[in-house]
Amino acid sequence: MILRGKAVVGDRTIDDAVVVTERDRISWVGAADEYRGPSPLPQPTSSILLPGLIDLHCHGGGGTEFSSSDAAGARHAINHHRGQGTTSQLGSLVSAREPVLLRQAEILAGLVESGELLGIHLEGPFLSRARCGAQDPDAIVPGDPGLFERVCDAARGTVRSMTLAPETAHFGKLLTVMRRRGVIPSLGHTDADAATTSARIADAAGQPVVATHLFNAMPPLHHRAPGAAGACLAAAGRGDMIVELIADGTHLAPETVSMVFDTVDPDQIVLVSDAMVAAGMADGDYHLGPLDVRVTQGVARLATSDGSEGAIAASTARLLDVVRSTVVDSGVDLGIAVASASRVPARLLGLEFERGTLAPNHRADIVVTDHQLRLRGVVVGGMPVGEEGVAWNS
Repeated sequence: MILRGKAVVGDRTIDDAVVVTERDRISWVGAADEYRGPSPLPQPTSSILLPGLIDLHCHGGGGTEFSSSDAAGARHAINHHRGQGTTSQLGSLVSAREPVLLRQAEILAGLVESGELLGIHLEGPFLSRARCGAQDPDAIVPGDPGLFERVCDAARGTVRSMTLAPETAHFGKLLTVMRRRGVIPSLGHTDADAATTSARIADAAGQPVVATHLFNAMPPLHHRAPGAAGACLAAAGRGDMIVELIADGTHLAPETVSMVFDTVDPDQIVLVSDAMVAAGMADGDYHLGPLDVRVTQGVARLATSDGSEGAIAASTARLLDVVRSTVVDSGVDLGIAVASASRVPARLLGLEFERGTLAPNHRADIVVTDHQLRLRGVVVGGMPVGEEGVAWNS
């Protein structure tokens, strides 16, 4: 396969580029005028060629979710996001009681083993009830290393990251188990102050550590009380932490997104979707785990009995939507924004020589968009995929 268009290669762009694939690998990438292959070149196009996007925080989409679905339902959510440009992802589970966590971890483990997911992300249950957001407060429990071990065993070693509050009980013991099992700690859903958060980041020194959806589900940044947000920003500025941003236009103001990119080395920023069951669906009533959610004008909020505005309940965006918003609304450079949704998450997962960049010998995962970053098509492992009605040809 030979694709031609403006290409994002690393964190730079080539205006008229060619990407050549052979079987499931990229065999050549470069400027069109440097191409010397045996096959004729396609005509120049207005397409943009991106590396396949990698989502580290995704709960579902297309009408199904990972926290309650069987394998077929979870696969439907994976395929929905794959058809929208997320060629690799973790499957995120919300806080739940132990039997549910064990059941869903076992289901998702099979999808990791089949290569459909990169791993499992546990968002809880060792969170702050005061900052539970759209998590079930009744499912949130103090840190319990034994419970964590049991979930990891049910997942057959496929848990790759876990969100936990810095102030949860037995944080140090949990961190020890995470190191042993190769699980990335991600701090979030916290009411901790800056000192506590900074101490926990220091405790994790020597291994990657992430901030789960920075600014969301934590105290707002205040000049006299910087809180977890301030501690995480400072750590990312030092290169000691990677911060997630849900740059969907709902969770964060566009100016907040641009501020973080202007303040922190982009290699320390990961764009995520935090997508839920309603991603790609019409407005209406849905659920996130056991909680009822109402989507209005594309914004998901917890349903309330009195009709008042509930807490934001994850996102209805796909990762390509987040990249587009980051570029168009926040003014972040295209190459930098794309790298934060591809190369940086690949590096965090130890896959930087396999995925996340348009480069020879990398897996042929390619997203084709128009000049406005609207999807034209997706290539996964060298094979075109897509939804009905979406042509990938430029």
